[in-house]
Amino acid sequence: MTSIIKLHTISGAMDESPPCYILQIDDVRILLDCGWDEKFDPNFIKELKRQVHTLDAVLLSHPDAYHLGALPYLVGKLGLNCPIYATIPVFKMGQMFMYDLYMSHFNMYDFDLFSLDDVDTAFEKITQLKYNQTVSLKGKGYGISITPLNAGHMIGGTIWKIVKVGEEDIVYAIDFNHKKERHLSGCELDRLQRPSLLITDAYNAQYQQARRRARDEKLMTNILQTVRNNGNVLIAVDTAGRVLELAHMLDQLWKNKESGLMAYSLALLNNVSYNVIEFAKSQIEWMSDKLTKAFEGARNNPFHFKHINLCHTLADVYKLPAGPKVVLASTPDLESGFTRDLFIQWAGNPNNSIILTTRTGPGTLAMELVENSMPPGRQLELDVRRRVELEGAELDEYLRTQGEKLNPLIVKPELEEEESSSDSEDDIEMSIITGKHDIVVRAEGRHHSGFFKSNKRHHVMFPYHEEKIKYDDYGEVINLDDYRIVDAASYEYATDDGPNKENVKKEEPHVEQQTNGNGHCDVQLLEKPTKLISQRKTIEVNAQIQRIDFEGRSDGESMLKILSQLRPRRVIVVHGTADGTQVVAKHCEQNVGARVFAPQKGEIIDVTTEIHIYQVRLTEGLVSQLQFQKGKDAEVAWIDGRLGMRLQAIDAPNQTEVTVEQDAATLDSKTLTLETLDIDEIPVHNSVLINELKLSDFKQILMRNNINSEFSGGVLWCCNGTLALRRVDAGKVAMEGCISEEYYKIRELLYEQYAIV
Repeated sequence: MTSIIKLHTISGAMDESPPCYILQIDDVRILLDCGWDEKFDPNFIKELKRQVHTLDAVLLSHPDAYHLGALPYLVGKLGLNCPIYATIPVFKMGQMFMYDLYMSHFNMYDFDLFSLDDVDTAFEKITQLKYNQTVSLKGKGYGISITPLNAGHMIGGTIWKIVKVGEEDIVYAIDFNHKKERHLSGCELDRLQRPSLLITDAYNAQYQQARRRARDEKLMTNILQTVRNNGNVLIAVDTAGRVLELAHMLDQLWKNKESGLMAYSLALLNNVSYNVIEFAKSQIEWMSDKLTKAFEGARNNPFHFKHINLCHTLADVYKLPAGPKVVLASTPDLESGFTRDLFIQWAGNPNNSIILTTRTGPGTLAMELVENSMPPGRQLELDVRRRVELEGAELDEYLRTQGEKLNPLIVKPELEEEESSSDSEDDIEMSIITGKHDIVVRAEGRHHSGFFKSNKRHHVMFPYHEEKIKYDDYGEVINLDDYRIVDAASYEYATDDGPNKENVKKEEPHVEQQTNGNGHCDVQLLEKPTKLISQRKTIEVNAQIQRIDFEGRSDGESMLKILSQLRPRRVIVVHGTADGTQVVAKHCEQNVGARVFAPQKGEIIDVTTEIHIYQVRLTEGLVSQLQFQKGKDAEVAWIDGRLGMRLQAIDAPNQTEVTVEQDAATLDSKTLTLETLDIDEIPVHNSVLINELKLSDFKQILMRNNINSEFSGGVLWCCNGTLALRRVDAGKVAMEGCISEEYYKIRELLYEQYAIV
């Protein structure tokens, strides 16, 4: 039976916006990537918001924000609750990408689309897979299996193979790279011969790459010339993907004493640089065969850098030895992060060099610098926004307001203790003399006003406060505040004395209050409060700006050759300009002979193998008349009905399901139905026997019923050779022999093996 397959292109069609697609296989809806652009386009989320609760699974192909940037928002704010699948490096490095993205934007403005907790919650839901590990979906996805294959673009990058058992094999392959690199092997698309459906991109369809040797020499020449002219080099890279290729290459270059670069500082600057390199050290098995063999043989970890300084702030960069510096910094679009800060500081010096390593979205500062190449001295107006610590009068005012906020919180526990102690049967009304004496005595003139007379005699005693332990059914009640201060203090100690391994900043500053002997409150901040400063600044760009391609994708010529080798039956071309999409589509039609689809953004296309196949719904009246017969693995029934069309849902319980499918249908919100026929309208049909019976299995059934049988020449002889059962060419079983009681008994057993409708 053929499945009905549709693709909804929410983003990343006929343009270079981030990829986000919903693949529908019958009733199962799978989200393929959920990237978000640098400007966090709200229209993209608006469309996805309507679909989020209908999703049955999410497949992530790469760890960068361009492929999974919206995941924390979907899980944390929209309540996405379905299985999410990704490889182990996509899980780890994706978390680093999102941490760095959050911190880069939070340091510029009050970023509130998602929090670090949302990032953690989203990644906790991910099921981590290895390459070539096949997983079967559960629930509605029963019968569909997914397999991740190496894409070669980033560590853990994935080409997804989605298979419906016995039917379709769908390959989702975007942003792949067939070339071997220093730290990654090429993709494995050649193993996927003639898939029934290929979803691929046209991002580089009209782009011709330079040779790797020429590209590397261009980078080395630029660095050498700049540092020898006493200038700094800023290399704009991503957080935890393509940066590994550049970092490994530059560390090897610095090792070479003949290069003369050991005299200069080399730094990797982002909010999570320490963690990125630590994760890279532990993921050697995901990298190229050359690195894997070197690690297995000499235990030489290629990411144990000897020359790269890991920095988390600009202050760390300025602590490096004086002189020219080469800094790998995030983010590549220059819209946020440390690259923007360093660009503003270094762009005015003609001795400095700024290298852009990848293409970014239209309208970003990086694209503007590349496309609008102007002579030195050009001027740009930029918004300079940064978060700074409070000082002087502002800090004093903040401390005062925080102290006032916390005063009632400190008094409250004492009040609670007094209330709890007053409930005790031993409590009496007492007054405390606060003069020269600190002895608790009964106040004169005050009498016990209780209903029962108290026989207890209370003596004068020194004050002693007995702490009463509160407990419930599970034991002593823990006051979390007692431990929160300890945790915060230890965290502060760790961040001061050692590398910041957590790389997490708290959004709300924590305050600790201590009471001194005079009864005054000293407010001690565990994290310094900050404020945002924004100003419009004119930047004079004198530095040399150059784009050197390290994005790690197959170029147009290679991609078309790979498509010719794959020979897919159907192709959907997404994620590319209109011209690039047409180039790929034309090639597939002329040289591959495939059915080609090139959807627009927001379009739903039907790519079912059989053209004339439709989904219909059965009315309740028709279902109630069906007579099901049990087959081998299922129950079957014969249906006679009339095809109709309704404008609304058939039954109320399935209202939401119908609405979702109608939204994705091409039948103008109409539902095809099978209506019941009148009794005199139902035609007569011959009986149909449904099963694939094996004579060897039937022989076992005869033995259980004490009927002797044996095979001879492919024929099953029964009852001492008086009855013969043989298979005919059409897959049917023929029965021959004398009419007897055994004949009818064997025929009855034979009929029981079939579902007769």
